[in-house]
Amino acid sequence: MGSSHSHDAPIADPVRKRRATVTLFSLLVPLALATLAGLILLWPGPGSDRVSLGQPYSSQEGVQLISATVTRVATGQDACTERSTADKDGNCVVPYVWPAGASAEVPVDISPELRDQHPPQVGDSIRLVYFEASGTGEPASGTMIDYDRSVPLALLAALYALVVILVARWRGVRSILGLGFAFLIMGFFMFPALVAGKPALWVAFIGSVAIMFVVLYFAHGFTARTSTALLGTVFGLAVTAALAIWVTDAAGLIGMGDESTYALNSQVPQLSLSALVICGLMVAGLGVLNDVTITQASAVWELAESSPGATARELFGRAMRIGRDHIASTVYTIAFAYAGGAFATLLLLSLYDHSFTEFLTTGALAEEVVRTLVGSIGLVLAIPVTTAIAVAVVKAVGPGTRRGHTHDDAAPASGATPTAAAAGAAPAPLAGPVTPATGRPRGRRAARPGEPTPSGTGSVPAPGAAPSALRDDDVEELPSLHDVVRSRPRDPQG
Repeated sequence: MGSSHSHDAPIADPVRKRRATVTLFSLLVPLALATLAGLILLWPGPGSDRVSLGQPYSSQEGVQLISATVTRVATGQDACTERSTADKDGNCVVPYVWPAGASAEVPVDISPELRDQHPPQVGDSIRLVYFEASGTGEPASGTMIDYDRSVPLALLAALYALVVILVARWRGVRSILGLGFAFLIMGFFMFPALVAGKPALWVAFIGSVAIMFVVLYFAHGFTARTSTALLGTVFGLAVTAALAIWVTDAAGLIGMGDESTYALNSQVPQLSLSALVICGLMVAGLGVLNDVTITQASAVWELAESSPGATARELFGRAMRIGRDHIASTVYTIAFAYAGGAFATLLLLSLYDHSFTEFLTTGALAEEVVRTLVGSIGLVLAIPVTTAIAVAVVKAVGPGTRRGHTHDDAAPASGATPTAAAAGAAPAPLAGPVTPATGRPRGRRAARPGEPTPSGTGSVPAPGAAPSALRDDDVEELPSLHDVVRSRPRDPQG
């Protein structure tokens, strides 16, 4: 009877494995409990000071915010109405809609910018403020606010989910569900807690750690690899928080960079806008930080699995070579992402007579620059820390079972021709003199079937003959494809 054996990674020392497991649990369990306690303490209760702005037109009688489809578009001087704005030639562009319950088409007023850049077309869905007909005989009318993009955005989101699921399969499904949980944390915990006046730094840190706990474990499973990535992510978040606190005060970032912050300052006076900047700095780096830590931890495990005999120093050096490439590309990713988001602002500022340094230090761009630098520093420092933790853990617990093949050393079946090795004969040496450095024969033209080897000690078996035993070291000396093709008899009709 033959035996079967598989090539697995070396079994780790049970003492070291138990010690590594206890160390991971001693770090992660208190962290999880502290995060849960922070969520409970900072969670905005039902009696907290909530702010609801509501719909701006809901309190006005006969005025409502609706979505409607453009039925026709009138252009020219004759198309102008009392509410429409004409261009310099006196021409107007007036789209018409037919709201539900209306007895006739309703003209819609659009802004001059929209008229000149992208006027509505027939079939477009738009959002408008609808003024119903009054009892004094004034006809119904509307003012366009924006395009209704719900359908194309829903289709794009469905396409994104489909692509992720098809490529990543069940892990992609779990990632999308984890992303939904992240938005739930922001919508039901972080935003209400900030409005209620909770400490912004702790709200952002506790919320970010809670998101990472669920997202990492839900997408990648409860493994030592995921726990390593989580520890590296928390370290990166701590560095980002510390830098955000310092630079917000040192650079005088007051959070008055756009119109939304002005509206928040007037409607929610108890909200600290500088603290809001700190929250934005931390949340902005979550995605990239999660990416680099889980990728770096996976790289360490794969390297350990492919080279189980590598020392900790060698494993760390190889993983850091991967990490340095990741650092370089990720820095570009963050910088270009923020530059793309502020592209219109950059273009506007480039038209003024200011130097490039003055551009970067203005209030409109300073927050983007700080967000880029703080996030980059956090993720760069998280890579060596994650790598060191991963190397320590993988050397203690082992990389796990490799996907190696299994060799079956079974005896030949009944009636099979025994090989030379089974009969006890020594394997025939291959052609060519021996190379002194390696002890292997130098490459020569392989002997054709039935032709004796130059040493005269054997011959290559003819077609159909039983093959002789072959050592693993001799695989590279097999006849080349070129020689095999040359040895085949040619068909005269060919």
